[in-house]
Amino acid sequence: MQYIERKSMLYKTGVEYGDYTMNHVQGCSHGCKYPCYAFLMAKRFGRVHTYEDWCSPVLVFNTLELLDKEIPRLKSKIQSVQLCFTTDPFMYGYPEITEMSMAAIRKLNAAGIMCTALTKGLLPMELSEMSLENAYGITLVSLDEEYRQRMEPGAAPYKERLAALKVLHDAGCKTWVSIEPYPTPNLIEQSLQELLSAVSFVDRIIFGRTNYNKEVSAYRSHRGFYNECANEVIRFCKEHQIAFHIKDGTITEE
Repeated sequence: MQYIERKSMLYKTGVEYGDYTMNHVQGCSHGCKYPCYAFLMAKRFGRVHTYEDWCSPVLVFNTLELLDKEIPRLKSKIQSVQLCFTTDPFMYGYPEITEMSMAAIRKLNAAGIMCTALTKGLLPMELSEMSLENAYGITLVSLDEEYRQRMEPGAAPYKERLAALKVLHDAGCKTWVSIEPYPTPNLIEQSLQELLSAVSFVDRIIFGRTNYNKEVSAYRSHRGFYNECANEVIRFCKEHQIAFHIKDGTITEE
């Protein structure tokens, strides 16, 4: 595991997962082929040069020290902190990252700050021992393991992700699923209803289209497809009394 030092950790963001976020890791080993928005941004600002560099994650060793400095100054302004906006707090196969994420959540919770986390790895069952105000989510765009191996080769298997999330749900934790970036039928033929049924126990579902992908743009009916999918998600969530959010740009005029 490689390490870097940073000058700050908590920063304000406008995303739907939390009003503040922290990125205590640079890079991600999951190797997603969507392509990865976080990598494109990191490359644009010169933090990494190649996707191979990005796929070798680097941990911020002074994360906890930065939190000790920043929490007293910012806690009155923070409603929740998201782990993480540009990387994965429970990266599959990296226990050092998981340990740092757990320590950060403990420190934030001790200051009365709730946390949200989103992962393509495995959520530790020990999260159930932390604040029940926290919310834990997984990205799940398919149930087809062959598709996962092709598009998210370094991430946790779908069934294992889902099982870990269900354990936290059964322990009384708030849980959610991000169905984004959802693929068009020319990438994989699958049933959205089957996927929704598999996650029907969660408290919230976020749905979004695949962006920055030539194959998706080449799919002639992609606008209509995403409109239909979004409406299916909305109907399902209303029927099962699940909170939902449709990402901007998913529903468009055909």
